[in-house]
Amino acid sequence: MNILLLGSGGREHALAWKLAQSPNIGQFYAIPGNPGIAEHAELIEGIPLSAHDTIVKWCQDHGIGFVVVGPEAPLVAGLVDRLEAVGIPAFGPTAAAARLEGSKLFTKELCKANSIPTAAFGRFTSAAEGAAYVRQQGAPIVVKADGLMAGKGVVVALSEEEAVDAVEQVFTGGGTEVLIEEFMEGEEASLFALVDGETVVLFGSAQDHKRAFDGDLGPNTGGMGAYSPAPVLTPELERRALDEILIPTARAMVAAGAPYRGVLYAGLMLTADGPKLVEYNCRFGDPECQVLMPRFTGDLVQVLHATATGRLAEVTPEWSQDAAMTVVYASRGYPGPHQVGSPIGGLDAAAELDGVLVFQAGTRRKGVGLVSNGGRVLNVTATGATLGEARDRAYAGIARIEWPDGFYRSDIGWRALGKATPGKVAR
Repeated sequence: MNILLLGSGGREHALAWKLAQSPNIGQFYAIPGNPGIAEHAELIEGIPLSAHDTIVKWCQDHGIGFVVVGPEAPLVAGLVDRLEAVGIPAFGPTAAAARLEGSKLFTKELCKANSIPTAAFGRFTSAAEGAAYVRQQGAPIVVKADGLMAGKGVVVALSEEEAVDAVEQVFTGGGTEVLIEEFMEGEEASLFALVDGETVVLFGSAQDHKRAFDGDLGPNTGGMGAYSPAPVLTPELERRALDEILIPTARAMVAAGAPYRGVLYAGLMLTADGPKLVEYNCRFGDPECQVLMPRFTGDLVQVLHATATGRLAEVTPEWSQDAAMTVVYASRGYPGPHQVGSPIGGLDAAAELDGVLVFQAGTRRKGVGLVSNGGRVLNVTATGATLGEARDRAYAGIARIEWPDGFYRSDIGWRALGKATPGKVAR
């Protein structure tokens, strides 16, 4: 079938790389794509992801049989609804189901109503009420803005003053409601599942690093690296998360008249009492997708299409036993102000190494060369028989890339491997 992939980041490059391997793919297109995606799909220029009418008409005109939606914004805005209304299956939830990511408040209330383990919380419509709650509860405490915040709308406040300031920023920034949560002790991990109504099938685990600098220091980012599987998510903990969190959520969405179809990405806190939900995302994570796709050995078109068309029970995802790691190569200054347009070389040399892939995230072509075009620019990804081997390969790949204006963390994977330096990894 003819397939359209929507998105332009490293997540979408990883999806394009895996989708293109399917024997079930006909013509393969991407909107808007990037230079890496262009190696696998024909890029369609001039159509923004927000132009839903134009995208639907383009799909009809070009015989598209299946659409894979990468980023969250088109999902929350209802693009899947529009496509399905004209008979085009799409991978991703409807707008009503995408509220699981689009509204943190919706998700917290759903958890509360269905006894799904999560942090205790309060919701407030004024800064004064929120500040009073902070003073009552004390710190540490977590402040969240509602809505899509690209992974950056959360403040883990270590003092009451920091929390009150975060609450005030939500309202001065145009927010109308704030969510304030109990601080949960434990280790975070990500668990992915494919869902088509009440059928839920696990689809890998990962851990990422949000802080910009080594030692988990510096500002929060969209993610500076990730690895899969997450050793801390034991089979027992995965089963508990499936039974206590994911399946009850799927059933609750069916009961609410908004059955979920797509990938459900559960951010979990592994507490002394077991796994608790931190938040849901309604798409593959970025950079988590970049470590899931190299480990997935099945036909991605078949599995995603089965999910979108209510046939998930007919397929079984297949996985390599290898581990995977990705290291984000970002523009200096990210996540703050940063320059774009600096030349990048050595990608082919990096990809020549055994087990190494380079997924492009924020790049563009300039003449015959490649230049930076964003904050997170490259995802240097590697697989290996062990996580240590994957890490060594990823950093060996980075060493071949020529980009003086970039920076990366040198300690991706430290939770699982210890704080060893690249090339001296404990296995």
